[in-house]
Amino acid sequence: MNQSLDLPIRPKRKFLPEDFKVSSWDLLKPFFDNLAERQISNVSELKQWLHDRSELESVISEDMGWRYIRMTCYTDKEEYSKSYQDFVQNIQPQIAPFSDMLNKKTLGLPFIAALENEPGYNLMLRNLKKEVELFRSENIPLYTEITTETQKYAEISGAMTVEINGQEITLPQAGVILQSTDRAQREDVFRKISTRRLKDKDLLDALFSKLISLRHKVSLNAGFKNFRDYQFKAYGRFDYTPQDCFNFHEAIESEVLPLINQFSKERKSKLKVTELRPWDKAVDAEGREPLKPFQDSKELTQKSIEVFKRLNPYLGECLEVMDKMGHLDLESRKGKAPGGYNYPLAEIGVPFIFMNATSTMRDMMTIMHEGGHAVHNFLTMNLELNDFKSPPMEVAELASMSMELISMDEWPIFFEAEKDFKRAKLEQLEDSIETLPWVATIDKFQHWIYENPTHSLEERKENWNAIFSRFGDTVTNWSGLEEAKNYLWQKQLHLYEVPFYYIEYGMAQLGAIAIWRNFKKDKKTGLQKYQDALKLGNMATIPEIYNAAGIRFDFSRGYIKELMDFVREELEKVK
Repeated sequence: MNQSLDLPIRPKRKFLPEDFKVSSWDLLKPFFDNLAERQISNVSELKQWLHDRSELESVISEDMGWRYIRMTCYTDKEEYSKSYQDFVQNIQPQIAPFSDMLNKKTLGLPFIAALENEPGYNLMLRNLKKEVELFRSENIPLYTEITTETQKYAEISGAMTVEINGQEITLPQAGVILQSTDRAQREDVFRKISTRRLKDKDLLDALFSKLISLRHKVSLNAGFKNFRDYQFKAYGRFDYTPQDCFNFHEAIESEVLPLINQFSKERKSKLKVTELRPWDKAVDAEGREPLKPFQDSKELTQKSIEVFKRLNPYLGECLEVMDKMGHLDLESRKGKAPGGYNYPLAEIGVPFIFMNATSTMRDMMTIMHEGGHAVHNFLTMNLELNDFKSPPMEVAELASMSMELISMDEWPIFFEAEKDFKRAKLEQLEDSIETLPWVATIDKFQHWIYENPTHSLEERKENWNAIFSRFGDTVTNWSGLEEAKNYLWQKQLHLYEVPFYYIEYGMAQLGAIAIWRNFKKDKKTGLQKYQDALKLGNMATIPEIYNAAGIRFDFSRGYIKELMDFVREELEKVK
């Protein structure tokens, strides 16, 4: 486990020229032609052909990655936006039919049977079959339009600012003030943020409606009755169904919501307020000033590296390498897209972390989360093919959400005072539980949206409120804030950018709690199993990877109750 990590360099290319850059389709096409026309006479030649295709796709993927990264880091710079649009509109649509052609060629080769039982290749071939089943040429221009429209969400959100005390600040920066112990100030900021979001509500509603319509057309073209069923197939969800998601929702409602209501009642009592209001949710319930684990992005980086190093030196080196290579953009600023992500860069292997840090506890957790994704990328960096490196999303989120919990014992690096450290652990454990109902809310909303693609805006509002009420606590009073509540969903970028990518957070949160439980019993073995599971990349099924981590891929009511009981016990130890 004590690996040593040198500063990575891009692997030497064998198929493309070393100095090749993705600048136009005309320059890319000869490489696709080569793959399409090449004769393959045996298994050895087939493997070489697959390696060449993997290299080409890695080069293209990384180029697309950098275009996306620059666009989200600087939404106000037109040249970055145009560069991304050029790829989406002029390169990606040309690649799609060739990818389908190469998929069919792969599956039609007589030598392919020799690979069907080899680890990694078996799942790759399963995925290729799925891609061939889904491909429709008429969907190429629709996906181009979808990607172009999706870009608008980041532009709209990135431009949102509010004025506080005469200073223009971003919404993430304003959100920090919701932790203020001054209740009047919290309310003022909450209302300003809501007002600013509502200013663009019609624009965001119209954008979402357009995306729903386009996605529905894609699903109909591919022979599906709705986009939900299409997307489950597209995501390769071979190990669970929509009904399993509904069962998950019900389990959250029965096993987690009672805990959420308990938290809210305790908060209301500690704050000594007549009514618990939305602006009372982020402040410390005991009236303490917000935890401030770091001053700026530089300190956040340094302390995060040290946390990872104390877990295991190799893990710290992963973040250290990213810092040295300029693959971290952490601070919030005007013109930056909202949210946070870890973007895998397929050729160099070193990912990029993007976030909007403002010195809060939540920001510290974001770097733990995205750092878990980054470690995952490093652990799969040297796998044979690019296809082997891209794990299912349920596994990707297991990597990140587990890191949030197993890193906790090292948080005194951020919190020198024992009381602050215990408070941080308490907040994290409560947050890990509170995540689950919100996941169920967003997931349930998406199921309804795409099962009813022709719904009216009024029906959308009604169903959002019904779902929000079902999974929300019964203590918080939203009276007078109905319009803000009507459009809360618009702040969730996944709805716009990666539809149906959200249930994974719930599944992975359960898995992360199970990994943490194992880690507490035996740190060395728990951490080893965590890394062993991540090293599998996409070379095993989801249940197999969870099993390698020493846990179950299970979101039944009984299992959720078992894990919630464990977290409840740990909360009592910290209090």
